[in-house]
Amino acid sequence: MKKVQNRKLKTVPLCTWRYYVMIAVLLCGFGALVTRAAYLQVVNAEELTEAGESRSVRVKGISSHRGLILDRNGVELARSVPTESVWLDPKTLLANEDVLQSKEWKAFAAALKRNENQLNQWVKDRADKRFVWLERHVDPNVGLYIKRLDIPGVEFKTEYRRYYPSAEVTAHLVGFTGIDDKGLEGVERAFDSFLTGQPGSKQVVVDLYRRVVEERGILAQAEQGNDLQLSIDTRIQATAYKELKKAVLQNGAKGGSVVVVDVDTGEVLAMASQPSFNPNRSDSRLPEFTRNRSITDLFEPGSTVKPLTVVSGLSSGKFSTNSTVDTSPGRMKLGYAWVRDPRNYGVLDLDGIIKKSSNMGVSKIALELSDQEFLSTYYKVGFGMETGLGIQGEADGILAPRANWSEHEKASMSYGYGFMVSPIQLAQAYAILGAGGVRNQLTLIKRTDGQEYPQEQVIEPEVARAVVKMMEEVVSEGGTGTQAKVDGYRVAGKTGTSRKAVRGGYGDEYVTVFAGLVPASDPKFAIVVMVDEPAGDSYYGGTVSAPVFSKVADKALHLLNIAPDNKSQKHAIATATNVVGGQHD
Repeated sequence: MKKVQNRKLKTVPLCTWRYYVMIAVLLCGFGALVTRAAYLQVVNAEELTEAGESRSVRVKGISSHRGLILDRNGVELARSVPTESVWLDPKTLLANEDVLQSKEWKAFAAALKRNENQLNQWVKDRADKRFVWLERHVDPNVGLYIKRLDIPGVEFKTEYRRYYPSAEVTAHLVGFTGIDDKGLEGVERAFDSFLTGQPGSKQVVVDLYRRVVEERGILAQAEQGNDLQLSIDTRIQATAYKELKKAVLQNGAKGGSVVVVDVDTGEVLAMASQPSFNPNRSDSRLPEFTRNRSITDLFEPGSTVKPLTVVSGLSSGKFSTNSTVDTSPGRMKLGYAWVRDPRNYGVLDLDGIIKKSSNMGVSKIALELSDQEFLSTYYKVGFGMETGLGIQGEADGILAPRANWSEHEKASMSYGYGFMVSPIQLAQAYAILGAGGVRNQLTLIKRTDGQEYPQEQVIEPEVARAVVKMMEEVVSEGGTGTQAKVDGYRVAGKTGTSRKAVRGGYGDEYVTVFAGLVPASDPKFAIVVMVDEPAGDSYYGGTVSAPVFSKVADKALHLLNIAPDNKSQKHAIATATNVVGGQHD
């Protein structure tokens, strides 16, 4: 019994070697962790910081917007307004398959008028992308609705889109921008680099869903675009647009244009075209509507160049203001073709030639001149070359007579056939006459007081003034442009009706033109009205285009308070009084 008891009291020896091994292992592990932590925090800290920031730190753009486009009085013609665009993160959307089956996603697709199944497939096809545009420039109400759905992976970016307050009235001139806010047509394109701002950038920290959680600072400040002030007067522009549209519709015409130029400065005050379009709606920007006919469309100017032929005659010294030309018997054959007047006008002075619009009269003047003497005036007023407005699409015109041209070709050119001009080129020619023979560089940018700009005396002042006085006869009783009269003001102008060329000769379609200066005693405005292919029985410049000239000139004169120069008309004095008193419509 005692032996058994002694056996129970015997102590079991401790396994000390295992204890020390375990302590050693723990110490080694702890030492390894400390060493690794020290390596990561000290030796490899910069590399790890860069790796971490590459996953969370982003450079985000700061939007900038284009500058304003203003008329000469500060009225806005184009401005940039903020708008929201929707983009998707397909990787985030597909990370949770339930998202594409949720009721929020269905509402999202419906809000953007997208087919849900097609939209799902579109997202799956871009599964490896983290940024794809879905809808640019969404409606503000739609954007607000989508934001309230709060779908992970559906994000917004603030952009700017262009808004044009005057819409169709200045559409051809101002032009429009594309989806990326780059100018595509008109002034928007011509001055794109000047109007466009420089976007900025800032550094931000984003979370897993690319939401900004911290802003680190601005890297580059955004520079907004420059404002551009045009020479256009929207009041005159609106009148030109309205009256031109009315004339085109009433006469069933194909189109038309009106150009108004400030004679003293060369500033373009109005430039309207028909048909027009709404630049705020991309679906109305069809090529046949967006063409600026004032600078792109070429036509044979017809009788509107007869005053320039008279200028050539007077400048040559072979004719004077007292010269006469025998137009009897009202027709003559030159080579293979005839030159004709509507009837035999007999002997006409230069005033009568312009008043009666005699083809015979200007033909005989041209045939008396050398080719250089005859053509010099056409070249001096800018026919056959761009006006220098700087707008894309401007046509040079066509003025290239053959070296061995016939007498009939020369005669035809004297009354506006055999070459082509644009409305803006014809307006420039008449502005030169109105400025006493001085050619002012045309511009669409408002000139400032004291600003120097290119000027050139291309026609002798006495000759220019004499021809302007002759053109007053066109609007007087018995002339071809009586419907161009403006109450209280003297008008100098010229009608033009030219048949359109077709293969093998001339067809049955016409271009009607009236070009003129007002007030004739001291011209302030050169106005050209062109209506293309009027379809009615009336297809003459004096009946289709002249009335438009009258209304546009009347509005321009009253708006700028130009004093009447024909006070024999009592109505003119009353009208002028109303304008000063602010009662004129």
